Amino acid sequence: MTKDTRRNDKDDNDSGTGVVTKTRPKTKRPSMYRVLLLNDDYTPMEFVVHVLERFFNKTRDEATQIMLHVHHHGVGECGIYTYEVAETKVTQVMDFARRHQHPLQCVMEKK
Repeated sequence: MTKDTRRNDKDDNDSGTGVVTKTRPKTKRPSMYRVLLLNDDYTPMEFVVHVLERFFNKTRDEATQIMLHVHHHGVGECGIYTYEVAETKVTQVMDFARRHQHPLQCVMEKK
């Protein structure tokens, strides 16, 4: 062994280096919210279908099924989202309905 090698061996043994591990805090899944449409006697069915297609990315068939469910049962689920997304969708639907002079109600509830 050369003098340099011994010094490196000594440095390796006396360096006091170790592995440092960080514990990651466990993140909690966000609460989810159901966005619901409420039935009324004035908003046209076709308008509700349009809302479901436009704001909830439903196909024509999916939108029609949800609209009929709202019509027959008084309420229907449009989707399940995080709080911020659900709140935004409710606001968009309500604003759109008001602009078109329809009393359509859209609400959110914690799942």
